[in-house]
This record gives sequence, structure tokens and C-alpha cells, in this order.
Amino acid sequence: MSTEVADTTPVIIGVGQYSERVGEPGYAALSYMDLAGRALAEAIADSGASGDVAGAIETLAAIRAFEMSRPDRTPPFGAADNVPRAIARRVGANPARAILTTTGGQTNQQLVGEFAQAIAGGASQCAVIVGSEAISTVLALSAKGEAPDWSEDVPGDVEDQGFGVEELLEPALMAHGAIGAIPLYALAENARRHRLGLGLEEYRREIGKLFAPFTKVAAANPHSAAPVERTAEELATVTDRNRIVAEPYPRMTVARDQVNQAAAVIVASAGLARELGVPQDKWVHIHAVTAATELKLSQRPDLAGNPASLASVDAALARAGKSIADISYIDFYSCFAIPVFNQCDHFGLSADDPRGLTLTGGLPFFGGAGNNYSAHAIAEAVERVRADRGSFALVGANGGWMSKYATGIYSTEPADWSANDRFAVLPKPSGAVPLCAEPVPSAVVETYTINHTAKGAEAIFLGRCDAGERVVGNADLSDPATAAAFNSGEPFGQRLTLTQDERGRTVGRLA
Repeated sequence: MSTEVADTTPVIIGVGQYSERVGEPGYAALSYMDLAGRALAEAIADSGASGDVAGAIETLAAIRAFEMSRPDRTPPFGAADNVPRAIARRVGANPARAILTTTGGQTNQQLVGEFAQAIAGGASQCAVIVGSEAISTVLALSAKGEAPDWSEDVPGDVEDQGFGVEELLEPALMAHGAIGAIPLYALAENARRHRLGLGLEEYRREIGKLFAPFTKVAAANPHSAAPVERTAEELATVTDRNRIVAEPYPRMTVARDQVNQAAAVIVASAGLARELGVPQDKWVHIHAVTAATELKLSQRPDLAGNPASLASVDAALARAGKSIADISYIDFYSCFAIPVFNQCDHFGLSADDPRGLTLTGGLPFFGGAGNNYSAHAIAEAVERVRADRGSFALVGANGGWMSKYATGIYSTEPADWSANDRFAVLPKPSGAVPLCAEPVPSAVVETYTINHTAKGAEAIFLGRCDAGERVVGNADLSDPATAAAFNSGEPFGQRLTLTQDERGRTVGRLA
């Protein structure tokens, strides 16, 4: 086979994962850098190389940890001033190019495509993607009043790509209390629920049916943050422990950020893999990677839809010459139910598809390892296709509020990169719905959520004014009729009379 695969063909030669759970045997309260370093060491060992893989790394991209992902966030225990080089030196690497990536869960999957393209074009021979989260340890130590110093001074050049959150900002929604992923996804989820004509409890059962098989995978995964198998009924039933965080989501069905997890992926040219003595049964070929960007949530014509993610998967399958039926192993990004539901709706897949829809156990159960979750999914995909030679795996990686998506397709079957056309960035969708620039007297509700925080319940809605433009507002839950409509789960199509409060927010009451 060695003569059949061109030296410039990009292949994944090693993957690694590392994790720890608070209080369990061997728990060491590792920092972000230490977790990432151990995952990279695992990936180097996984390659089975006889040569010096660490010394061959030319590019190392460090995925931003959540606590480094926004300008207003600072890691509470500090962090390295040069994150990629801090990770590199833990394995004795000294890459020519050190990158701190932008924010987004699609980033690692997209970088596989970018680095593969660079290798196929002869501009690189070996690149690493690595990231980590230590949120569980941060919370555990902070609760005990401990504050270790995780800061490091690391010399060397670094390419800081910035936070990259501009396309994720939704100023109007955030001004009305939709801060963070949970209420933003809940708005889209309720739009889908309305389209299907399902009540709240019925829809929660559908989420439970979707995610119950995920918990079974998570329970068997040694890296899971919550390795407990649960029934669909248990996931769907609202209790004190499984409270509503934002309608329609019970707590157990949203991404779990309290994790200590790291993962790394090494991509190299086939020529270098041969030089390093990487056995060919370790090589995994990259058949396609596509990346897509969606309209902002408040601009989407269909608030339940995510056409960019569907286009990304469709394009990757097409370039790989495969249909979804040809894929043996699937990991759809599952921070919430709707990114998975959207793919299922598109491809006609059921929650009990015998292949499963996750390789890790999913973000609510395996753990939502920040921007780096899909590196774990890629690692699992690589392991699956190595063990089932000739099979194909698909990883769908999501960023923001279904804002960005990247898809990768993997197999031990060789992929011809001679035309270097297996990585594609798709055009952004058109047809954005404009926001009302000025206050309007009324709007019709398209979707909503009731967000539950320490300050109480707050109803957020998206609607249309008579001119067809989008309106963002808060429903006045102090008004009995309005509260009844929203608490019932069926405010869709209701006309609200709008006013502006003292903070300039739009407030709606049932007309």
C-alpha cells in the first residue's frame, strides 16, 4: 500500500485523550496545560512511531479553553501566556508555528481540514490540534478556598487568532436576558417544537428518547464526566434535581461544562509518517472536511432551522462519494437536542438508529469539553475505523448557537488528495431577516423560552412586526393573561402589545 499513497497525502497518525474526575483514585487536579500535555503525549504514543514525533511537529494549534474564550473572562488560577508553546514543551516539541485559536466548537474539526490542505499543498508536514478544559477542578478547588497558581511564562512566537466571537454576538437577545447558550438554543428548540405541533411534556419525552442511547455510550466511556446510564423517562421528567433551566430543557439534557478533559489529534503527511515509522494500520485518511457559517439566530428566516450545518454535512458526504447510509460511525454535536434533531430530520434518522448518533456519549453526558469537544469525537472516530477497516466515520462539529459547523469524514481507505480539493469553506446563507430598527406597537410571537436564573424566571420571545421584521422582547409575566400563555408553552402566533421599559427593553403583553 505504501506505494499507492502519495507522500503529500495528509493522514491522521495519532489521537489521544486524557481525563480525570474530582475525588476519584489518581485524581491530581491538573491544570489546563497539564491535561493538554498528557493528551498530546497519548496521541504521540498512539501513533506507534519509532521516530521522534514530537520533534517533527511543525504547527501546534491550541484550542481556546472556555475561560479564555471571551475578552471579559480571565482564568481564575491563571494560565500560560503562550498556551500552545506551554503545551508543546510538555512533550519536548518546538513547533515553528504556534497558534491560539478562535472560539467555537467547530474549530478543531475545521483545522483538520485546513492543516490537511496545507500538507497536501506541500506547505507543511505535521500539525497538531490540542485542547483541554479543567472547569470541574476549578470549581472544586474554588469551593474549598484553594487557588493554585497555573500561570506560566513561556517564550516564543505565538499566533493569537483572536476570540472570533463577533459573529456569535446577539446584542438584542442578550439585552433581553438571552445570555449564554442555554436560552439561545431553547429559542430554536421551541420553534422546532411548534413546527411539529408538540406540547412541552411531549417534546421533553422526544428529547429523552433522543438522549437515552447517548447515556449508554457515556456510561461505557472511561473519559465521561457523567458515566451514568439513564432512561428516556428519567431525562424527560422534571424534578427538583432535573429542574427546568430554560424551557423546554431539563438540567440533565444540556451540555455539561463541569469536566476535566483533554484531547489531541496529529495530522502528518504520508511521507513523514513513513519516515517516523508510523505503522500503516495506524493511518486514518481524511476523505472530506467542510466548514459553514450560519446567519445569526435573530436573523434566521426559519428559527428552528440550521441550513448551514446541513449543507456542511451534505457537501462532505458528496466530496467523499458517500451517502449517510454508507457511514458506519456518527457523532453529531449534541450540546443540546436540536443540532442532532436537525440532522435527523434532514436525513430521516431515528433516535434509535442502530449505528448510534454519538461516539463519545454526547455533551450532556460524556461532557461538553468547551471548544474542544469534537477533538474527542475525532479521536473516537479514528479508533472506530482503525478497528473496523474500510468503514467510514462522520464527525459533525458545531460552534456558537448553531452559528458555525464543520464536518469531517474518516476511513482507513486511502483518500486521493492530488487535486487538494477535499477541504471546502461553504458560502454563507443569504436572506437574513432584519431586526426592527425602531420600536413598533405590536408583534406576533414566533418562538420563546422561559429562562430560569437565580434572579427568577424571565420570558424571552422572538417575533415579527407587521412589516415582517424581527422583534426581540420580554413577555410581561406580571400580567396574568400573558403569563398564562407563556407558561402553557403555547404563545406561538399570539399578538403582543409592545412598550419600552426604563432600560430600553421591549416588553410585550397579550393584546
